[in-house]
Amino acid sequence: MLRFILSFFGAIFSFLTLGLMVVALSIGGVFWVYGRDLPSHESLAQYQPPTISRIYSVEGEIVDEFARERRLFAPAEEIPDLVKHAFISAEDKNFYQHGGYDARGIAAAIVEAVRTRGETLRGASTITQQVMKNFLLSGDRRIERKIKEIILATRLEQTLSKEEILELYLNEIYLGQNSYGVMAAAQTFFNKTLRELAPHEAATLASLPKAPSDYHPVRNADRLLARRNFVLKEMYENGYLDRATWQREREMPLRTVMAGDFDSFREKLPPRDYPTDEIRRQLSRDFGEEQFFTGGFTVRATIDPEMQEVAARALRRKLEDYDRQQGVWRGTGERIDPALLDDESAWREALAAAEVPRDIDLDGEWLPAVVLGVEEQRLLVGIEGVPFSGDAPIAIPREDIRWLRGDFFDNFERGDIVHVRRMTSDDDGSFLRWTLRQVPEVQGAFMAMDVNTGRVIAMQGGFSYQDSVFNRATQAMRQPGSSFKPFVYAAALDSGYSPATIVVDAPIEVDTPQGVWRPRNASNQFYGPTPLRTGIERSRNLMTVRLAQEIGMDTVARYAERFGVYDDMGRYLANALGSDETTLYRMVAAYAMFANGGERVEPTLVDRIQDRYGRTIYRHDQRDCVDCTVPSLEPGTGPRIVSDRWRVMDAITAYQLTSMMTGVVERGTAASTVDLPVPTAGKTGTTNDARDVWFIGFTSDIVAGCYIGYDQPEPLGRGASGGAFCGPVFTEFMREAVDKYGGGPFEVPEGGRFIKIDRYTGQRLPDEASGPNVVAEYFREGEEPLFGVMFDGGFAMGSDFDMIRPDGEGGREVTTSTGGTAVVGPRASFGSMSSGGLY
Repeated sequence: MLRFILSFFGAIFSFLTLGLMVVALSIGGVFWVYGRDLPSHESLAQYQPPTISRIYSVEGEIVDEFARERRLFAPAEEIPDLVKHAFISAEDKNFYQHGGYDARGIAAAIVEAVRTRGETLRGASTITQQVMKNFLLSGDRRIERKIKEIILATRLEQTLSKEEILELYLNEIYLGQNSYGVMAAAQTFFNKTLRELAPHEAATLASLPKAPSDYHPVRNADRLLARRNFVLKEMYENGYLDRATWQREREMPLRTVMAGDFDSFREKLPPRDYPTDEIRRQLSRDFGEEQFFTGGFTVRATIDPEMQEVAARALRRKLEDYDRQQGVWRGTGERIDPALLDDESAWREALAAAEVPRDIDLDGEWLPAVVLGVEEQRLLVGIEGVPFSGDAPIAIPREDIRWLRGDFFDNFERGDIVHVRRMTSDDDGSFLRWTLRQVPEVQGAFMAMDVNTGRVIAMQGGFSYQDSVFNRATQAMRQPGSSFKPFVYAAALDSGYSPATIVVDAPIEVDTPQGVWRPRNASNQFYGPTPLRTGIERSRNLMTVRLAQEIGMDTVARYAERFGVYDDMGRYLANALGSDETTLYRMVAAYAMFANGGERVEPTLVDRIQDRYGRTIYRHDQRDCVDCTVPSLEPGTGPRIVSDRWRVMDAITAYQLTSMMTGVVERGTAASTVDLPVPTAGKTGTTNDARDVWFIGFTSDIVAGCYIGYDQPEPLGRGASGGAFCGPVFTEFMREAVDKYGGGPFEVPEGGRFIKIDRYTGQRLPDEASGPNVVAEYFREGEEPLFGVMFDGGFAMGSDFDMIRPDGEGGREVTTSTGGTAVVGPRASFGSMSSGGLY
């Protein structure tokens, strides 16, 4: 009997042992089969999740951000324990105990699936498994993926610490509302940092990984609240919250940004504008677009927000003034179906969805509006965000649009979307009425930068970024016209000429493959022998062409390329008058080198770039601070800053040219529109038929430039010029720039002396001479200037033309048909009527 019993139990033991061996071998075989070609888990040790790149202003305020996925990276040591405990309680309470997978959780999930015959498939993935699924595997729910998950999770637990695994998980997980990772989600849902979260808010975030779309804080508020309270209970039962805290937190209401309980962080972000988009463009080029959008860069921009507003306002004001002078109504081109206009909620919803600019602020914010009615003496409109006063629509009187040409009723129809702004009293700022506005068709650009560092403090690339993202400051290739002439004069001054050198202002004919080219002055007049100073002050084309011919276009082109105006300038004589195209960005940077004494300066929109770990990977200012490491300095002394900038022109040449361009502002082509309280130099530019008009000028600290013209170049009309159009823009901006950044006399370099000359004839005058024609020119020491030497560029000078003397620059006096007198220029010749040059 005993033998039988022993044999029976021995058989059972053998059977169980063999069974367990078979099961073990089977499981081992399954894991061997599925574990052969798995992706490497070791790459996660070097994984860097794609994170937002942010741009900060000079004051440290966030002004823009760029990302493929809205994720902010938070190292494990910067994630509060409260947040970690909330997610562990919600997703994997045994996280710190298991080795990658939770056997009890898997068994419970299998039992639940069998009990419900497959109707309930409860997740049993640990946080480590979810990391594997999110990073290396697909999201399907097949048994094969689960096996691979377990294998990889086990391997990962042997490679990374628990904190490193948790860091990957909490930075990668999607939590809804386009937010990836806990740091971005805290900002999106509560507009808070991780350390500012209360326990119930951390529990709310921990409720979302299960199914973000099913736990929307507004549409599914009750469901999210129940899930949040479940997580709080788990945190209490796991020992992460005491009883009093748990009971208090579970009673807290569900409050989120989406429900309107907190302000959105986006409300503090200004609308995207030209400077930050240009930073995006430049850094995508330098670092690669993928790296910029996912690298988590912290970019410190050079833009001064206060001066950026001034630049936008100054340019917009001139563009709008010109547009209203044309008297043409174009509107926005957008309409709302008139059938919706009788239902206020319907047209307001349609108006909110309309793609029209909302970033314009000129004498007040411009708001979108829809025309609800066109009456004999007024327009009836509904304005976005502005309620009716009673049931009556807002009225705009017909007198507000007297500047429009054509029939009133031909310009407007019910359903048209327009722009309006508040009109206020000049005396006390009180509201008067609403006034109609439109985005101009004419465009332009403005840019200002520090002459010593190249830091761009303002950049406006058009009237409105939301209307047109094309940045005309950096992307528009335009003819600079006479604003290019200083580079011709710089080449001449460095070639031995002086401000008193005489160049003949007389007709020129140049044979070209396209025929005879006859450049002309803007006045259609000729002035005979004239000093260089007067030539640049009055923007004489013929003098410039003769000068360029004399020194050679190779020399002129080398100077333009050295200053960065062009990469490869064409060696054509017409290019001396600015017919080759360049950008405002390049021109302003080049003028900065005149202002700072002739040193190379690179324009930049970025001071510094740091990577996601705070390491500096780019710094614009490469100057060496010699004494910055010294523990203490002598009283009254500061650290020495050594610049490594190379010189692009002689310092005396830079000062001579600056002095000559000061004359442009004081008595030349910009005298009537540029007026600042500090010494100012600059040059106007106007192309043929005034298709492009420019002014670029500078003080001792700031250089700024403007151009205005149609995107598809066409004449701006009679009276258009760089001085008349861009001069006022420059002046409005620079008055505030001078108040903020200062300004003073231009620094006189060593190695020269002042000699007084007659600015019309170039003759030397006694040291005690004075009067409107007297100017003190700066000459190099050791060089005795030659007076009376005349250059004609090798062109023959005919005698059959009317020459205007200094005392009669306006032309000849004639008697009119009414018996009065008038001053006219000489009779136009074939040459003066041709396309000519640029002035």
